[in-house]
This record gives sequence, C-alpha cells and structure tokens, in this order.
Amino acid sequence: MKENVVREKSFAFALRIVKLFKYLTEEKKEYILSKQLIRSGTAIGALQSESENAESEADFIHKLAIAQKECNETLYWLKLLYYSDYLDETAFQSIYYDAEELKRIITAIVRTTKERGKKGK
Repeated sequence: MKENVVREKSFAFALRIVKLFKYLTEEKKEYILSKQLIRSGTAIGALQSESENAESEADFIHKLAIAQKECNETLYWLKLLYYSDYLDETAFQSIYYDAEELKRIITAIVRTTKERGKKGK
C-alpha cells in the first residue's frame, strides 16, 4: 500500500484526541469542551479519508477544505482547554504542534490541487 502522510498523521492525531478526551473526562471531569474537541479533532481524519474516494477534484478539494476548518476549530478548543487550566503546557504544546502541522499539510494539498486544476484549464 502506498504511503499517505496525511492519512497516517490524521489517524495518529485522531487517536491522540481520543486519548485526550478520555483523560479530560475521566481525570479532569471536563465534559463540555472535550466533547467539542473530540468531534472536531476526529473529523479531520474522517474527512481526509472521505477525500480519498472523492467523486471529482472539486469534491476532493471540498472535503479537505472542511478538514482544514475542523483543524482550525480543534486548535481553538485546545487553546481554550490550555488557558482554562485543563491541559498543562507540555501536553498542550505537543498536541497543538501536531494540529498545526496537520493543518499546514492539508492547506498545502488544497492549494496545490487548486493550482494544478487552474493550469489544466
């Protein structure tokens, strides 16, 4: 099977989000923000997975653009959890960096695909 960096990174990130959700709900007894975080943080990988079977280039771009937005939302929830003292700095920095990296990769794919589409016309 061909290596797919964004597939692997988005799955690994979703797994980290699930583990963080468990920690937040079981150890910190935080249920509201963590529910938002698990929804947006796992949606990134799900949307990336959907994009692999897109019906068209436009559909591919659309799915990844939504994944970009979910990434952005995840960054927001992570910041909120950090600044409300549910995450320590080390945990926050680590997962926040991963989310930013994922967002950069997805953004680059969207941009490249759009540019390639313009050149083909």
